[in-house]
Amino acid sequence: MSRPLIGITLDAEAPGAYSNLPWYALRENYCDCVTAAGGLPVALPHEPAQAEAYLDRLDGLVITGGAFDVDPAIFGAASRHPTVTTKDRRTAFELAATRVAVDRDLPVLGICGGQQLLHVVLGGSLIQHIPDEIADALAHEQPNPRDEPGHSVAITADTLLHRIVQTAQLQVNSAHHQAAKGEPTGVRINATAPDGVIEGIEARGKRFCLGVQWHPEYGVSAGDTAIFRAFTAAASQA
Repeated sequence: MSRPLIGITLDAEAPGAYSNLPWYALRENYCDCVTAAGGLPVALPHEPAQAEAYLDRLDGLVITGGAFDVDPAIFGAASRHPTVTTKDRRTAFELAATRVAVDRDLPVLGICGGQQLLHVVLGGSLIQHIPDEIADALAHEQPNPRDEPGHSVAITADTLLHRIVQTAQLQVNSAHHQAAKGEPTGVRINATAPDGVIEGIEARGKRFCLGVQWHPEYGVSAGDTAIFRAFTAAASQA
C-alpha cells in the first residue's frame, strides 16, 4: 500500500545563525512521527498563491507550531497585545492551505500554534496573552524540556480525540502564551487544562480535523503516538 503524502508547514527565520539569507526550519521529529505512522512527509514552503496546487497533491496537512502569533486583525480583534509577534507570509500560506484542506475535507492536524490558526480558520478567536485573561492561570509557557510533560489535560468524552487516545486525562507538554477562545459553530472543544484553557479542538462533520495545543511529535504519551497514527490512517483514505 502506498504511503499517504503528508504536507508539513515550515517555520521561517530571518538571516543569521544558520544562513546569511532567510531560511526555512522544521524539527526532524515532525517528519519522524509522520513516517513512523505510515505517511510520507513533505515540507511546504510559504507560497500562498500555490496553496491549492499543493493540496491537489497532498493527502493530509500538518500545521506546525512556532514562536510567533496569528495577527489579531485576522480574527477581528480591536487591539493587539504588546507580546504579539507575527510572521505574516507564513501565516498567509498556512491560512490559505488550511482553508483549502478544510473545504475539501482532507485530514488536518494543527499542533500548538497550528491549533490556534485552525481555530481561527474555523471561525474562532484567540486569547492574545493567557496571564492577562485567565485568572490563576497555569504557567502555560512551561520551562521544562519539551520531551517531558508539564501538566495534564481533561479529554472530553465522545469526541474524536477521546476515541483516539482512549483516556479521560492526558499528560502533555504544551508551551504557549496564547490559546483558542470560545467554541464557534461547528467546533468542539475536546481538551482543557485544569485552569480552563482550551488545549484541543476538532471540527464537527469532518473526517479528521483536529487541533492540539501540545506537541505530540515528542511522543510524551501513548496518546501522542495514537494521534499521528489516526491522522495518517485518515489520510490514507483521502
